[in-house]
Amino acid sequence: MAESAQQHGSAQQHGSSQQHGSSPQHESPHQHESRQQRAHGGAGGRRIAVVGLGTMGAGIVEALARHDLAVVGVERDFESLRRARARLAHSLDRAQGHGQLDPPAREDLLARLDLGTDLAAVADCDLVIEAIDERMDAKAALLARLDTLCPPATVLVTNTSSLSVTELAAGTGRPARVLGMHWFNPAPVMRLVEVVRTVVTDPDALAAVVSLAEAAGKTAVVAADRAGFIVNALLFGYLNNAVRMVESRFATQEDVDAAMRLGCGHPMGPLALLDLIGLDAAQAILASMYEQTGDRRHAPAPLLGQLVAAGLLGRKAGRGFYTYAAPDSGEVVATGARVATGAAAAAGGAGSGEAGPPVRTVGVVGSGTMALGIAEVLARSGHEVVVRARRPDAADGVRARVQASLDAAVAKGRLSERDRDGAVSRLRATTDLGDLGTCDLVLEAVVEDLAVKRELFTDLDKVARAGAILATTTSSLPVIDCAMATSRPADVVGMHWFNPAPAMRLVEIVPTVLTGAPAIAAVLGLARAAGRHPVRCADRAGFIVNALLFPYLNDAVRMVEANYATIDDIDTAMTVGCGHPLGPFALADVVGLDVTLAITRSLYEQFREPAYVPAPLLEHLVRAGFLGRKAGRGFREHPRR
Repeated sequence: MAESAQQHGSAQQHGSSQQHGSSPQHESPHQHESRQQRAHGGAGGRRIAVVGLGTMGAGIVEALARHDLAVVGVERDFESLRRARARLAHSLDRAQGHGQLDPPAREDLLARLDLGTDLAAVADCDLVIEAIDERMDAKAALLARLDTLCPPATVLVTNTSSLSVTELAAGTGRPARVLGMHWFNPAPVMRLVEVVRTVVTDPDALAAVVSLAEAAGKTAVVAADRAGFIVNALLFGYLNNAVRMVESRFATQEDVDAAMRLGCGHPMGPLALLDLIGLDAAQAILASMYEQTGDRRHAPAPLLGQLVAAGLLGRKAGRGFYTYAAPDSGEVVATGARVATGAAAAAGGAGSGEAGPPVRTVGVVGSGTMALGIAEVLARSGHEVVVRARRPDAADGVRARVQASLDAAVAKGRLSERDRDGAVSRLRATTDLGDLGTCDLVLEAVVEDLAVKRELFTDLDKVARAGAILATTTSSLPVIDCAMATSRPADVVGMHWFNPAPAMRLVEIVPTVLTGAPAIAAVLGLARAAGRHPVRCADRAGFIVNALLFPYLNDAVRMVEANYATIDDIDTAMTVGCGHPLGPFALADVVGLDVTLAITRSLYEQFREPAYVPAPLLEHLVRAGFLGRKAGRGFREHPRR
């Protein structure tokens, strides 16, 4: 199935290339549908106009007409109108071919359309949507013209993804009745519409626009007029941050994309998504947002500009961050080249061909959920596993807890009884750190406290055999600090597993500046042998996933603080508009607001980026004990388990 940019959250605009600010043209009877045949039809007698019938405008016309709304569509000239009709016919042909539209329904839909080149045709419509080029001067001129043509009660709507609705409204004589309505591409398919209010918006006009979106079968979310609205404001900072990761050789584009797909459940990684949106469109949206916000995170990454200048615009050009089989193809072809990194990033790639020392026996330090989840995964994959717990009662419970998890997998048909029994036989528990002395690799999964981890690594250095690898599961602490607590920093590496370990396929491999190639190769091999997908990155706060995810969560909290949008609308925008499995507030409640705060603080402490300062609302909720699902209340209330 072909994917659109908007199926993954992009806000690319495909407005008509024509302008509508000049005097209306007269059309011939053969070039304009008969208005008498379709006057005042459709749901509730409402007539809607769409001015500009490029890809986006034609899609809006189709989306409205599919839901029994009478639509007037206007283009600048007859050639543009011809292309619009062809575009609409092609889309309807596809829908009919897929069984989504039968011939009678198609005829009924076409009968509700009044397409032409006379701008004056919009004068008797209840609501007019402009969908022309994403240029302030062009949109302002068109809205001013519509203001003179339409009665005072008519609501005027701009379909913009990045321009100031307030500025556009101020150029008319009815600013209270001018709103934004950001549709997503392709409009007939995408369910989300962002309705953008200004500080002077008439509540009745807002209600009319929300009602129209719902009548067209869309999910409407309401946002204040600020750069990027909801989706772009959250999405493009994240995308730009991902570009900077690749630009700085912190990680490869393949590893960044895999990390966000497997670690966060996103339908596409950020670099693949940028290729789908179009790098030129993304650069333009970021530039517009930066002009409005002055936030350096919205300043387009230099690498983005270099790719655009080179004509590497993404899928539509056949090459962007990835190389594709042909222009407009979604098939990625391997070329051996890597954008901005030459042969390999300084952080390396997950595909290193060097073989490391074999890892047959693994020691796991800790007896919490993460430690036992990792132990289960490794035992299932054929490794001998020794779990070290601090207390005898914890050690006694290790096998029982792992067996319970394995039994559940058997009951669900995901594991055979034979494999379960084999895994249990390869697992043993101890309270003696010295019992880890024969292990090939020792992995700690204790509390996320640097002092505790450093003390543990000092002790492990004394008991582990020569050549054994020492790994930390930290998600936010510097791996180098753990390495320097030992006499063998070349053998220390980060191995960040995700919770729940038996279900999550991603493992971030984090070498330090002192980690040796054999240790890196060994943990990469161990992760693959355990059926996990390893991605490699440099030792920097947040690694890949957290460094991209938590600034995004913090930005969402700031939106609510500023009364910019509601928690529900923001979560809806990111799930419906971007295909994320959870919205930012639902996700923060799952992660834990205390964890979210701690990781956000660690990012700020390392990068000193003002935007990474934890949102005050997040701090206040944590102080109040509202920690998310585990506490029964976070951003939302949750039933106690």
